Amino acid sequence: MNINFRNIDNKNIEMVKKLKIKKEQERFIETVTECLEEANLYNEWHPVAIYNYDDIVGFAMYGSFGPNKHTWIDRILIDENYQGKGFGKDAMKKLIDIVLKEYEVDTIYLSIVEGNTVAYNLYTSIGFEYMNERDPNNGELMLHYRINK
Repeated sequence: MNINFRNIDNKNIEMVKKLKIKKEQERFIETVTECLEEANLYNEWHPVAIYNYDDIVGFAMYGSFGPNKHTWIDRILIDENYQGKGFGKDAMKKLIDIVLKEYEVDTIYLSIVEGNTVAYNLYTSIGFEYMNERDPNNGELMLHYRINK
């Protein structure tokens, strides 16, 4: 496995838009197209394609917002054909390192739809902790990852 991230451009955008998740996961995350539309509205978002070597296996979006510069990994998905093979966990670990360095922060936030136990278990296994709070924008469960616990 060789997970790497690349910016989305004219060379890969159509392949990225074709990424699909399992039907039962669709209620937990927006489509890639919806994410890209949001990234076009807010330049704080940084959407990236997740590759294994030269094959696109997923999509992620991260950014830093507000007066306190809260830094988020807002979206991450692995194509249904690559799920259950460790790509999500490996991608998330590498993305955490990238985000911590790029924004020079010690805390990363994310939120998940209540009931998304697969994502919750993945994130907590990596070191995210439930904050006992809900995102005021969408009511999702908030978690954080802190390097200085």
